[in-house]
Amino acid sequence: MRLNTIKPSEGSRPSRTRVGRGIGSGLGKTAGRGHKGQHARSGGYHKVGFEGGQMPLQRRLPKVGFRSLKKADTEQVFLYQLDSVKSDTIDFATLREAGLVSSRAKKVKIVLQGSIDRAVKLSGVMITAGAKAAIEAAGGSVE
Repeated sequence: MRLNTIKPSEGSRPSRTRVGRGIGSGLGKTAGRGHKGQHARSGGYHKVGFEGGQMPLQRRLPKVGFRSLKKADTEQVFLYQLDSVKSDTIDFATLREAGLVSSRAKKVKIVLQGSIDRAVKLSGVMITAGAKAAIEAAGGSVE
């Protein structure tokens, strides 16, 4: 096989349809554009979703829900995951080193899920009320 002999497979590249070439061609006169209207004219263009001046569907329907832009900045760490951290003093940098927090996160929140058996000292992180009670019950502290 040579590069100068490569051709597309049969039927994959149909020839261009020539329009406006007389009545016998089947695409004469209006050239497949129909009669009158915006699309029949040269330069006939409208934006996606434009409905001829009628209120577009995406504007007729109500807005639903809320998507926080800050959601990606904050990550959750569950209480049972703190057992995998080696040090007794846990802060944001320690959680990142342990692989519990991604590099894009700016804040972290400890959430009560599971339990913790050892005493740890938390600083510089957000924490839920339930998780705080569980850490203090295990003999740890929260700053």
